[in-house]
Amino acid sequence: MMDSAKHCKKLHKILERCKTFKHPIDWKNLPNNGVYFFYEKGETWGHGGGKSRIVRVGTHREGNFISRMKSHYIDDKIIERIHRNSACPKDRSIFRKNIGRAILAKTKSDYLPVWEVDFQTPKNRLRYGDKRNIELEKNLEHRINQMLKEKFNFKVVPTGMHEAIIGGKGLEARLIGTLSHCKSCRPSNKWLGRYSPKEKIRSSGLWLEQHLDNDTLINNDWKSVKNCIK
Repeated sequence: MMDSAKHCKKLHKILERCKTFKHPIDWKNLPNNGVYFFYEKGETWGHGGGKSRIVRVGTHREGNFISRMKSHYIDDKIIERIHRNSACPKDRSIFRKNIGRAILAKTKSDYLPVWEVDFQTPKNRLRYGDKRNIELEKNLEHRINQMLKEKFNFKVVPTGMHEAIIGGKGLEARLIGTLSHCKSCRPSNKWLGRYSPKEKIRSSGLWLEQHLDNDTLINNDWKSVKNCIK
């Protein structure tokens, strides 16, 4: 069996065949179901050549891939409509929430406990609404938007007919496990995630907390990934 570094390099190499998406995104070219792989400017793999490394993996099924990806890439006009009795974009995107956590921690802001609250529920809006600083939330969400536009891009492996194989949680977990176990791919000294209050993000170099301890990809997984890319 290949070691984790070889698995990681093989995954990165296979994904080089896939189209790279970055802002502004042509949503018509995205699949209804798929596995996405985010890359971040300034973050390189540890296998030589200075190529970009994957910093986040996720999968969306049941035809909701585009709508879920749009929860990460929010229109600035939506941010301006945030108010005390509404949710924030970070409440619908753990990716955005994690970026915001790191920004607040880096600046040693005392607003982090409020940022942690999920304001999608009326109960939380009633209980914590008076603690909210709406202008601060708007400014932070705009900053996250800017980062996603300027620093991130992603690739997609459409699942389609292979959804039952590649779209399952088992494979997503092994994709993440493959990346997290690689000792060669480490975050740069300037990586924002180093300031995250979440220890798993800091130590893994990935904008993720789940499936980090999972096993790496197995032989049948590689066949499924290659079939979907084809």
